[in-house]
Amino acid sequence: MTALALAPIQPDESDISTAVEALPHIKDYLATHHDSVIRLVVSDDPEETLVVPRGAVELLARVLAHMAAGQGVSVVPAHAELTTQQAAELLNVSRPFLIGLLDAGQIEYRKVGKHRRIKAQSLLAHLARDDQERREAADELTRLNHEMGLL
Repeated sequence: MTALALAPIQPDESDISTAVEALPHIKDYLATHHDSVIRLVVSDDPEETLVVPRGAVELLARVLAHMAAGQGVSVVPAHAELTTQQAAELLNVSRPFLIGLLDAGQIEYRKVGKHRRIKAQSLLAHLARDDQERREAADELTRLNHEMGLL
């Protein structure tokens, strides 16, 4: 995977506006229709219908949510292997910090010669664990504040 493949698509004002308008329609459709495939009609050619898996439309909804918030978006296959630099950029940490996580066994990786390769799904699993730990710590702090009468 090249660095170019990881470069996010950064939405401009027009993209943000379009995403804000489209997102509620897609979310409503997904909430009320449970088909495994979805047929999309192309507006300039009503005879043309695109058939896509439901998962692709669910992913599109997530992409639109980020774009509506003005955030850049990248799509990385879960099985993709990343270099340490690419993984560090995705985590928004320094490469040395990422190497520390790898060496501590917090993120799975494999070695190719002397280079480390990290599966994107291992990176996502780490992020999910880290988010859960942060939520638990925040909940514990809230509980302690209530017990001490600070809240």
